Amino acid sequence: MTAVPVVTIDGPSGTGKGTIAELLAKRLGWHCLDSGALYRALGLAAQRRGIDLDAAEPLARLAAGLRLEFRDARVLLDGADVSALIRTETAGGAASRVAAHAAVREVLLDWQRAAACPPGLVADGRDMGSVVFPDAPVKVFLTASPEERAARRYKQLKDKGMDVSLPALVAEIEARDARDRGRAVAPLVAPRGALVVDTTSLAIPEVLDRVLAAVRRVFPG
Repeated sequence: MTAVPVVTIDGPSGTGKGTIAELLAKRLGWHCLDSGALYRALGLAAQRRGIDLDAAEPLARLAAGLRLEFRDARVLLDGADVSALIRTETAGGAASRVAAHAAVREVLLDWQRAAACPPGLVADGRDMGSVVFPDAPVKVFLTASPEERAARRYKQLKDKGMDVSLPALVAEIEARDARDRGRAVAPLVAPRGALVVDTTSLAIPEVLDRVLAAVRRVFPG
């Protein structure tokens, strides 16, 4: 599919895949694709325009003309910085709903694959290794218990001064997992041949070391 080396990192929210993808990309000197930000931005754009998140065709048309830029770690939608807005729980839920539509995923597929540029790409998402880059020579799937993932999110939100409920976060995570795993199109699964790492009791450096070791076995340089 591409001559550019690609490493995919998939998994549900809260497993640390975004952090690991960024750290790995920096270590390798490669580009990093945060596909979740793409779906989150699309969900936000739909809500702003009053488009039903369950309406596949209007969402696909919106996706085809989406004015989205990734610039200096910022996400710009229609020229405005939405980096913080797309990281809310509401945006995550919207992303899960718009991502369930085959027409939407088809529109965004080429956009994601175009991110594979020299010298290489670390792609973070839920179907990077199973659908977007099925021929990637290194695939990683991160997992963790819903309780641990909720606790991580709880700390993040509390540190930002937000009033949140830990039981509510656990329920939201479990509901999103069920939706992502059960959708008919590109469900959340561990890609065949992927290195599966349970991050529940692991620190970020430990996870990075395991992933980097797998990458170095394929790309020694």
